[in-house]
Amino acid sequence: MKKTTGMDRAITRKWKPATRAVRGGTWRSEHGETSEALFLTSGYTYDDAQTVADRFAGDAAGMTYSRLQNPTVAMLEERIALMEGAEACRAQASGMAAMTAALLCQLSVGDHVVSARAAFGSCRWLVDNLLPRFGIETSVIDSADNDQWEAAIRPNTKVFFFETPANPTLDVVDLEFVCGLARSRGITTVVDNAFATSALQRPMEFGADIVAYSATKLMDGQGRVLAGAICGSEEWINEVLLPFQRNTGPNISPFNAWVVLKGLETLSLRAHKQSENAVALGMAIESRVPRMLHPGLASHPRHELALKQMDATGPIFAFDVESRERAFAVLDALQLIDISNNIGDARSLMCHPASTTHAGMEAEARAEMGVSEGLLRINVGLEDIEDLTEDLDQALKAAGL
Repeated sequence: MKKTTGMDRAITRKWKPATRAVRGGTWRSEHGETSEALFLTSGYTYDDAQTVADRFAGDAAGMTYSRLQNPTVAMLEERIALMEGAEACRAQASGMAAMTAALLCQLSVGDHVVSARAAFGSCRWLVDNLLPRFGIETSVIDSADNDQWEAAIRPNTKVFFFETPANPTLDVVDLEFVCGLARSRGITTVVDNAFATSALQRPMEFGADIVAYSATKLMDGQGRVLAGAICGSEEWINEVLLPFQRNTGPNISPFNAWVVLKGLETLSLRAHKQSENAVALGMAIESRVPRMLHPGLASHPRHELALKQMDATGPIFAFDVESRERAFAVLDALQLIDISNNIGDARSLMCHPASTTHAGMEAEARAEMGVSEGLLRINVGLEDIEDLTEDLDQALKAAGL
């Protein structure tokens, strides 16, 4: 197994984003295959005992075990790092494996984490339930209030953890301010970038240290596999994350890595078209609903900031219809858009967060972060915008809107 001529880092770093998404990280065997090879193996053989000893000692390059290295997974990691503008990346079994590993690999008893209150339900569970079990203190703040970030800092604050745009309320964090504040205080920023991906937003350009992903979402883009990724400096990935991953094993399978590799080739095309559709659909229904949460529309309180930080505002938005009964009525009337709690898919999907993605949270916590009983979240896909508008129009009418 060898890299093709011209695939050294000095050359790939010069490539433009579209080229990186298609060619980045590609290795080819002696067969010269055009598509990335799928290596379904857990272990490797060696020519002699000294070779394996040298590899395990770190004195020689090469594969040792697929919990540590796999050629297909390595290709995915290199491609994501190139697209992100990061020095290194480690792929994970799922998005939540990525979030958990990114936090636990660097936190110890007595450390303190400041987290955004608006977050995916499982991310809030990490902050509210898991970290405190290990003696790690946590504070949850309104991420849109820059003053609250500074006020929450303690002498033992180790990490700022947030996603932007946030799931499902589409809160937008001021990346430049928050990441700059963190660096000035020696705090590590961990940014969940799943709603945007590097196709639409690159947090490291604004000073973020670690960027984590559910690659299940836009990176795959077709609802096929679970996957995650963590990007950072080579030093942090190899010295902080890798020992944790090596010994706890939240690794992605080679097959899932291969599927995500294929998804990355069309990521930018999909993300931008879906963003365009989302803005059009949001504009079509904004006057019909009591509350719209859409960073791509001028009505969003951080619309200008979103446009500054993002190349496009993504395929996802939310709107409130005031009650669970009415929200269910909208969902039940849909004819084209599917009821599903997934996001990032090329198909349009809609869900009721309070009874799905955030059902495990206490009602008070949901209310605090703005996940009301009437909130609906939609992932706008690649279908014709006229068909999507017609379907949502008739569903809103059926619910009395």
